[in-house]
Amino acid sequence: MAEDQPITPHAGPTLDAEGQLTYIGDDGRRYVVGLPPEADEASLERVMANLRQGNELFRRIEELCHQWIARVRSRDLDQRAALVLLLTTLETSLEDDYPELG
Repeated sequence: MAEDQPITPHAGPTLDAEGQLTYIGDDGRRYVVGLPPEADEASLERVMANLRQGNELFRRIEELCHQWIARVRSRDLDQRAALVLLLTTLETSLEDDYPELG
């Protein structure tokens, strides 16, 4: 898998033995999610609780993305190009709603 391709989480994030927020990607590798250095244990627990609450919603979003890619891909727009178009369009759309993040 190329380094510039997005990694789909295979499971929800968990805390590892060192207290790091991690997840296993669909490529079988473990990924560490970077948190701000000022994050303490209580804030990390709050982040984990929020992420666990979002697991089902994430799965629904992921399924909708798969459906969108299947619908728009064609001889002229392969699966990889459809994925890049989806992610780029989502990023652009969300940046408009969250200008402070840009």
